[in-house]
Amino acid sequence: MAQEYPEFQLRLPHGGPTARGRLLSEMGTNGSQKMVVLAGSPARPDVVPSFPLRTPSSHRLREKLIAEGAIRESTTWPGWLEVILDVECNSPSAAGDILVGRSCNGWLEWKTDDGRPLADFLEQVWSGPSRAWLVRGAHPAGLDLVQNVWLVEGRVTLVGLRLRPDVAQKVSKEQLRTFVDEDYESAATYNEKVQLVDELHAFFSRMRPGDTVCTISDGRLYIGEITGGVEQRVAEDGSSNLRRPVEWGREGFLLEELPQELRQQLSLKHVVVDLTTSKAIIDGLGVSDEELVEEARDSEAASGVEPLAVTARREVELPEPTEELRKKLNVHRVDWLEEIRNLLADERQLIFYGPPGTGKTFLAQELAEYFGGGREQVKLVQFHPSYAYEDFFEGFRPREDRLTREVAFRLTAGPLREFAELARREGNRHIPHFLIIDEINRANLAKVFGELYFLLEYRDRSVRLTYSGEDFFLPRNLFIIGTMNTADRSIALVDAAMRRRFAFVELSPRIEPTGGLLRRWLGDEKDPEPADLLDELNARIDDADFRIGPSYLMKPGVFRAGGLERTWRTKILPLLEEHHYGEGLDIESRYGLLALRQAVARRSGQEQAGEGSEPQ
Repeated sequence: MAQEYPEFQLRLPHGGPTARGRLLSEMGTNGSQKMVVLAGSPARPDVVPSFPLRTPSSHRLREKLIAEGAIRESTTWPGWLEVILDVECNSPSAAGDILVGRSCNGWLEWKTDDGRPLADFLEQVWSGPSRAWLVRGAHPAGLDLVQNVWLVEGRVTLVGLRLRPDVAQKVSKEQLRTFVDEDYESAATYNEKVQLVDELHAFFSRMRPGDTVCTISDGRLYIGEITGGVEQRVAEDGSSNLRRPVEWGREGFLLEELPQELRQQLSLKHVVVDLTTSKAIIDGLGVSDEELVEEARDSEAASGVEPLAVTARREVELPEPTEELRKKLNVHRVDWLEEIRNLLADERQLIFYGPPGTGKTFLAQELAEYFGGGREQVKLVQFHPSYAYEDFFEGFRPREDRLTREVAFRLTAGPLREFAELARREGNRHIPHFLIIDEINRANLAKVFGELYFLLEYRDRSVRLTYSGEDFFLPRNLFIIGTMNTADRSIALVDAAMRRRFAFVELSPRIEPTGGLLRRWLGDEKDPEPADLLDELNARIDDADFRIGPSYLMKPGVFRAGGLERTWRTKILPLLEEHHYGEGLDIESRYGLLALRQAVARRSGQEQAGEGSEPQ
């Protein structure tokens, strides 16, 4: 006996009238559960521009019904169309499509009189909002299933060669694990069985009608909607094939033109991949922002809230530098700040390098807070010679159990993984997040970054992690700024691989913006002597990597009584003594304040004499 379902209703957009429909137990040719739009139901008079591309079969059906007179102008609802005869559709979504003139998730938008969605009346395990999936169409014999079977017959399949027949759709993961262990025995390795259980569980129990399904073929992404449950076919040789009906919607999208975040997830090397975190991006492919807003309004989404598909595909934008920022940082020109912004936008990774005291860390933090919109979007870590991958990304660390008080080694996320997951959260993906790595060249970079080296260059790819075995990619809104002290010769400078992955910006007393920074900071209100002394000091240092930066002389203590002398004696001269260690150089006579003041006075006198002389 066919199951009896209640009558379902669909509210038309813009506060329009309500259509009526009836779900059938009968399946369509590809296994979808059919639905009838009842005569007398209203229909939208127009369609959204993307309707023919997103759901071509529904568009063709609507045009056919209008041409045949089954849908025509309504006398009951002026300005609307009306369905004159009962119309049988292949799925609840198709039934909704022809009425609202756009892509419609009929499993959620058709509701009973008391507001329960149609999906509640189907035997599905997974609840909540609809999800998105990637299913790859590879075939053991090398056949392209996507082009030859899936798109032609309207389905998606998963090979389960040795899986026993008649596995229930509600099967639990634990039951599937037992089935796979018994059915595959020595035919699959342990890791293969683990992966197979995950894929089968997703296909049997987590997917449901109304979910989005994607697949890849010939360099293109194809998108459709799952329209029915699992059907298990067993061939004569005993091999099992699992299938679900799908209404494939659009022409394929070129992979190279897809948003980076989606390409990252599509690069995961599994047969079945949960793409739900990128569903909003998928929903927006080929559709304008205006249409998405209109659809959100049609489906009675919360007013004033930007649709997720619009938010998800917003570009990560760094704000333009301003004259106020230039003055705050005492930079010589705004266009230098604009160049830094452009380097970050293009490369995502940048290193400030130069001698000590040139303001590398200060500048990195200030720019990160400005471009990121606040300190909440900035995290700083400092490398040192014993820093390792386990400290930076993830590793096993001793942790105490709060209940038993026992200590055990547990996999623990490091600052990069924690910060990447924060940047990847829903609502954060278009907001720039900055990881600052201070003293980046003081660690063994190849040891610290490990397989992450690859991701620094290929931001649209993913890698399998060493410890957790999970797939990981760097979110598009995560920027990295490193600082490198060129006077630190304890470790060799960064290798060529790292240089290729970062843009390098020099901060040195010999060039702007560092060269004139102290003089700009002193302005007209303070004595310019510290700037004159620093210029004279750096003129006597031959090695550019050991010249002294201005930040030593930009502290309040310098301007107290005897402060300049104390700073020179305790901060600057010890650096130069270390630089010239073993050379027998008289540091005081070459770099001491007395010698520098005499040189500055002589130069000042010569300049004044030159200005006072008249040309002959």
